[in-house]
Amino acid sequence: MSALFSNLAKWLSPLTPRDPHQPHRVATPLELLFDLIFVVAIATAGQQFHHSIVENHLGAGLVSYLMVFFALWWAWMNFTWFASAYDNDDTVYRIMTFVQITGSLVMAAGISDAFQQQDFDVIIIGYVIMRLGLVTQWIRVACSDPERRKTAWTYAIGIIIVQMCWLLFHFTPIHFSVYLFGLLVVAELSVPILAESQNMTPWHPHHIAERYALLTIIVLGESIVGCYSAMVDALHHQSFSHELLFLMIGGLVLMFTMWWAYFDHEIAERLNSRKRAFTWGYGHFFIFIAIAAIGATLAASVDVATHQAEISDQWAGYLVAVPLVIYTASLWALHEAHAQNGVRKWLYPLSTIIVLCIPLFSTDIGYSVFTISMVYAIRLILSKRYLI
Repeated sequence: MSALFSNLAKWLSPLTPRDPHQPHRVATPLELLFDLIFVVAIATAGQQFHHSIVENHLGAGLVSYLMVFFALWWAWMNFTWFASAYDNDDTVYRIMTFVQITGSLVMAAGISDAFQQQDFDVIIIGYVIMRLGLVTQWIRVACSDPERRKTAWTYAIGIIIVQMCWLLFHFTPIHFSVYLFGLLVVAELSVPILAESQNMTPWHPHHIAERYALLTIIVLGESIVGCYSAMVDALHHQSFSHELLFLMIGGLVLMFTMWWAYFDHEIAERLNSRKRAFTWGYGHFFIFIAIAAIGATLAASVDVATHQAEISDQWAGYLVAVPLVIYTASLWALHEAHAQNGVRKWLYPLSTIIVLCIPLFSTDIGYSVFTISMVYAIRLILSKRYLI
């Protein structure tokens, strides 16, 4: 009999809260699988954005990219914070995670239609699959954690209502506009704020910091791979040039310094309140999308350097500079601003002005990217405490 109950416990255990102070808490293999499969969708979105840039369809491409990336990021973030608080690794938990992974693959399958035809049907279906998988988990929490039952039901009911709105507004004659999308985004963002105001879930600060860091590494790596692939394709069409050399060096220096800037700070100890957690967690949307966008714009810059794009070198330079400024601004606000004083406080605004001016005075995309990367690297070095 005891063996029977033991086997049942492996299948379906109470989804009770994890210890938020558990020592040596690290990402699980299932979480790593979730991230790696999830990045397939991010890579697909980056490739489509790259094509939109080189075809000079930036306006429509950017809108589609923002909409797709929000859906991907939001689904990932909800899974991550839930897992930090309630991952019990029983069979049902694993199956529900597989359901969410399946939803991410369905979303990836619909990304090309979203960019080329503004058809979001498949993406919304995949998104709803992911979200309903999470609803099942919250219902389990409501049954297993009496202290946070109201929080769990607020999450479950809130998610269901918003998903019904996604389906209602998209699969009816109502025009699915960017403004309606923005309204639904506000509704999505409001659900955790409302739910956590009841009673905070016991997420693990060090685990959350590690999960965000892992996705940062994955998106950075995907950006490098995307740029490398574009470079290889370019070399098949023409011989190596000084412009491509400067572009390659600049792109690598840019990615290396972006990694250095992110991982030069310990953030877990600062996630000690609901306000800071929400600001830091939501603020990472701009970090993630900026990294992915830089990968797409660097790949597009290769096409510009080989004269296979319909945009100018100067315009391509701005498309690299602007996401970099968004990345540095977000990183400065979330990781650096509280620790800087004196001269270091002026390094960020000064370097931002220089970076935005470089494309204005350069008509060569290779030299623009190289110069931008050098300015950013110098700013990073000068911001270290041991130098100033």
